[in-house]
Amino acid sequence: MPRGRYSLHDPHDHTPLGEEHFHCAPGPSGWRYVSQLTTPSGDHAGSVDLALDELGRPIRLELHAAAWQVRGAAIDGVTWVRTDPSGTHATEGNVRAHAFAGSSPAFLVATSRLLRLTPQSPTTRVRLVTFTDPVLAPRTTDQSWALMKSEAHATDNGPLTVDEYQVSALDTGEQHTVHIAGDVVLAAPGIELESLETPPSTFPAP
Repeated sequence: MPRGRYSLHDPHDHTPLGEEHFHCAPGPSGWRYVSQLTTPSGDHAGSVDLALDELGRPIRLELHAAAWQVRGAAIDGVTWVRTDPSGTHATEGNVRAHAFAGSSPAFLVATSRLLRLTPQSPTTRVRLVTFTDPVLAPRTTDQSWALMKSEAHATDNGPLTVDEYQVSALDTGEQHTVHIAGDVVLAAPGIELESLETPPSTFPAP
């Protein structure tokens, strides 16, 4: 069960946004990721709980941030309920999208599991509902993903395969690179892996 810590920062001006303390693991039904978020000063800032089925689809999502809450799942596309800090108003949403996205590294792993690309795969388009910080406002986005290369690196625990993805935002044309090993993000815009207590879990080949 990988357990570790990511540091999060603004991908444009590198302002520190806090840290995400996580653990994740494959299970009989797929994969689960749980994390706690802290501010740069160390205060609690929210949490992420994401479970995927064996095909990489989100079967349960629960986000907390700034007293806002989102619960969602893949139902008729993706469906969610967003509750305000007072708990008196809840709005439901549904979009014909493939999965969820957000600032947590969990969503990058989840999208890679859903697409299951190989270096020979064509660039693949995916529609996501992104929950933006700090109030978890939903926004539908379209991205394209391509697995540029997959390389094995020697480690003390045996070879570690690192996948390099090129991710493009189709609305702006902005491109960035994401490096993922198993179920851990090694590097991505705004995300740095600061510590990892155990090696990443490996998934079956696509």
